Amino acid sequence: MKLAIMQPYFLPYIGYWQLIYAVDKFVVYDDVNYIKSGWINRNNILSNGKKQLFTVKLSGASSFKLINQITVIDDFAKFTRMLQQNYQKAPRFKEVMALVSEILDFNKDNLALFILNSIRIITEYLEIDTELLLSSDLEKDTFLKAQEKVIDICARLKATEYYNAIGGKELYSTKDFRDRGIDLKFLKTNFVPYSQFGKEFVAGLSILDVLMFNEIETIREMLGDYSFE
Repeated sequence: MKLAIMQPYFLPYIGYWQLIYAVDKFVVYDDVNYIKSGWINRNNILSNGKKQLFTVKLSGASSFKLINQITVIDDFAKFTRMLQQNYQKAPRFKEVMALVSEILDFNKDNLALFILNSIRIITEYLEIDTELLLSSDLEKDTFLKAQEKVIDICARLKATEYYNAIGGKELYSTKDFRDRGIDLKFLKTNFVPYSQFGKEFVAGLSILDVLMFNEIETIREMLGDYSFE
């Protein structure tokens, strides 16, 4: 059984979705500390051929709190305007904006649940059938930290393979996972260029950018375009 565990990120880059696509079960790690200036509540979209950051407004955001203890207070008016101004001429604009509206209409303001809902909506849209689990719903040893906590979750879910984004390569030991009967692999994204209004390709933007310019069939091909280290 292939497993991945990641903090909830709002509309992250395609590598996050490749990780979901590659595994049988994906755990949304909501009961770990919030990371200030990280990617949990922000990402980049395209604006005049360059990256432009968007940020979701939060209440009580602190590195001393768990992600699921933080509240979303954004009305998303500015975010919606940003998308309209920068993508209104994109080929999939209307369809994607309908998807965004569904995400923003979520009636709970808990940050973890809000992002989990957005992940569910997009995975369904992209026809990804990976099972999504919330870390706070799982039985686990809460006294464990870092790698040992991840290995404990893997063991409880009977994972034989654990996939992590390439950025976490220094955090985990292949030997420690192997000693527990788990094959550790790091997923590296191959960024496939696509047309962005005919300008130089800007890689690594929010999944929204990919959705705005590509058909579902094309995106599903991108989801499988990765390698392991």
